Amino acid sequence: MERIDGAPWVGTSWKMTKTLAEGGEFARGLAEALAAEPRLRERVRPFVIPPHTALAAVAAELEGSGVVVGAQNAHWEDAGAWTGEVSVPQVADAGAALVEIGHSERREHFNETVETTAAKVAATLRHGLTPLLCVGEPAEVRDAGGSAEHILAQVRGGLDGLSEEELGRVLVAYEPIWAIGENGRPATVPELEAPFAALQGEFGSRTAAILYGGSVHQDNAAELLAMDDVDGLFVGRAAWRLEGYLELLRLAAG
Repeated sequence: MERIDGAPWVGTSWKMTKTLAEGGEFARGLAEALAAEPRLRERVRPFVIPPHTALAAVAAELEGSGVVVGAQNAHWEDAGAWTGEVSVPQVADAGAALVEIGHSERREHFNETVETTAAKVAATLRHGLTPLLCVGEPAEVRDAGGSAEHILAQVRGGLDGLSEEELGRVLVAYEPIWAIGENGRPATVPELEAPFAALQGEFGSRTAAILYGGSVHQDNAAELLAMDDVDGLFVGRAAWRLEGYLELLRLAAG
């Protein structure tokens, strides 16, 4: 069964949650559910981003399922004296086909910059994996009316120097900082229209897809997916339980 062109991406990053056993159980259940409901594989592009400790096990469980497995981070160098880091070749060896880059938590707590996101995007592409570049603005930028320019600057910087062919392999996730996390406030559709129009206007036809993430849950997913400029969803805790993730996939499948 071939996937419908333009099928929305719907994925989740587990952040620093789930043991090896918990990740394996989730992945087995997901593979079984997709085998039982093949229309989900046809109408949605699912992806899951486990912690590094569970990456190989989750990738093995999901092999052949149609689910793209990603890594939450990877270094821009292929090897070297970078204690505690993992490289793109290493996450690829563990089964990753996608690398999440530049999440706001990485930018805030680990000094991720526009320059390092660009280096990581380039390394990911060099090794044939898909970069998922995350961008977003804090509340004070939104309140000052600067959301569109802020996120465009992050995307321009993160994708600087890429060819059009390389750009066509990149996913972008817009995740306003004020809308993500346990204390985030879900964004309304009107609040998202201008940022997404700006992103689609400059990068929509040049990148693989532009996704939305930020307090996405089962009650607002359909409304978000109905927006003309949203190509999919990047979900947090609402997708950390298997049944919650499957509900989101079914909503996206229509």
